[in-house]
Formats: sequence, structure tokens, C-alpha cells
Amino acid sequence: MIAADSKCRVCRRVGQKLFLKSDKCFSPKCTLVKKSYPPGIHGRKILKRRRSVLSEYGLQLKEKQRLKFFYGLREKQFSRYIQEATGKKGVDSAVLISKILELRLDNAVFRLGFAKSRSSARQLVSHGHIVVNGRKITIPSYRLKKGDEIAVRPQSFDKKVFSDLDLILKKYNPPAWLKLDKTKKIGQVASFPGLDAIPPDVDINAIIEFYSR
Repeated sequence: MIAADSKCRVCRRVGQKLFLKSDKCFSPKCTLVKKSYPPGIHGRKILKRRRSVLSEYGLQLKEKQRLKFFYGLREKQFSRYIQEATGKKGVDSAVLISKILELRLDNAVFRLGFAKSRSSARQLVSHGHIVVNGRKITIPSYRLKKGDEIAVRPQSFDKKVFSDLDLILKKYNPPAWLKLDKTKKIGQVASFPGLDAIPPDVDINAIIEFYSR
């Protein structure tokens, strides 16, 4: 999990918006809009070096960092997911990586529109505001299965964090692999997420090669 005061620095470090701070990322107040160079006193020099050709290792490292930060994961957990996906024979490792990352409970809560960011979704889960198949789950990394139902705990409807949820859901549509009852605030894993769930500009194969060294 990335500390709140570090999120903008993370985006500046990888040189791309990762949408870690929900609304601010879509506004002119976004730090990356104001400061497009990496953080630190040598940030501008680093940006100049970036514009030169990166080594193969440098490119792989950059892709790894981007995807890891996109999902807000620590290195140990992220690398474990990659090793799990690449260790299974007879399956497309890239597709399996997408499936593992997207089926995390905190990610599904975000994808359903119940939270404005993955970090916020993680807090909702940890604080007991989310139920899976009617049972309260407080583990953000909990892995969902096809058919699982994810819902806002009825006792939490009156919490301030959900005060504008009805308005948000009215304008929101989740990805195709999720079904959503906007009135009851219940979602369901209708199918397995595919590779298209991951940002299209991320090179999954480069990440796989990075961890195969």
C-alpha cells in the first residue's frame, strides 16, 4: 500500500498518471500536470536521461513499477503474483496475471464504483464495510471467484464515505466481467477478467522477463 503523501511522487517517478488519488488526478491540480519531471533536486536531469534510450533492463523495470504502483501493491506481494502466474503450465501467463490482479477484492470494490480509488477501496474492505456472499471480509487481497457477490454492508449505508454513492453509481458502468445492481449496491463476478483489464500501454511480457532473470 502506498502512503497518501507519496502517491503524487509515485506518478512523477514513473512519468505517468496512475490515478492513485481519484478526483485530483482528473483535475488541473494534478501534481504531474504542474511538475512533469521526477521528484527530488535532480528530477529535471533524470527526465532528460529518460528521454534517451533505456536499456532492456531499464524498460522492464519501468513496466514492472508502473503496473505494481497502478494496483498499489508492495514488491513482495506483486512478485509473488507474477511467480504464481508464470509457474503454471498450459496457461497464458499474461492473462493469468491480469486475472489475479483484477480479482483482488479491493480492486473489484473499486471497479464496481463503490470507491473512488484502489486505496480507498482497500480501506473500505479493511474497515468491514464490504461483504462477499453475505459474509464480511476484511482482507483486501481476498481473491474472488466467478459467481461471487460483492456488496456494501447494509449497516454501512449511512456512513459519510457512502453519502454520494447513489449519485456516483447512477453515472457509472463497471467493466464487462462485473455485474452491478446499482439500487441494492451489489456486484457479481459474472466472468473472468481478460488481458484488456490491464492498461493497454503496459508491456506484460517485459514484466515477465524482468522476474525471470
